[in-house]
Amino acid sequence: MKATDRMNTLSPQEINRVIEMAWEDRTPFDAIEAQFGLTEQEVINTMRRALKPNSWRLWRARVQGRSAKHRALSVVDGARFKCNRQRTIAQNKVTKR
Repeated sequence: MKATDRMNTLSPQEINRVIEMAWEDRTPFDAIEAQFGLTEQEVINTMRRALKPNSWRLWRARVQGRSAKHRALSVVDGARFKCNRQRTIAQNKVTKR
C-alpha cells in the first residue's frame, strides 16, 4: 500500500491522535508506526499538511535531533516507573485491568 493510501485511510480522530503522539516528547516514531502503520516520513508529511506553517516549523525544530523520538537512540529504557494503579494502554484504547 502506498504512503498516501495509508494516510487517506485514517479517520480524523486517528489523524488527531497521530499529531498528538508526534508532539509528545517520549513517544517514538516506532510507536506511531506500530499503531497506525505510518513511517517517520509519513508522520512528517501528515504534520506538514495538518499544522499551520508556524506550528510546523516549531514542531520540526523540536523533533530534529531529538533522540527520544527514535527508540534505538533513546537513553530511556523499558524500565520506566509505572504506578500499579495506572490503566494500561493497548492499541490506542484505554482498558481496565
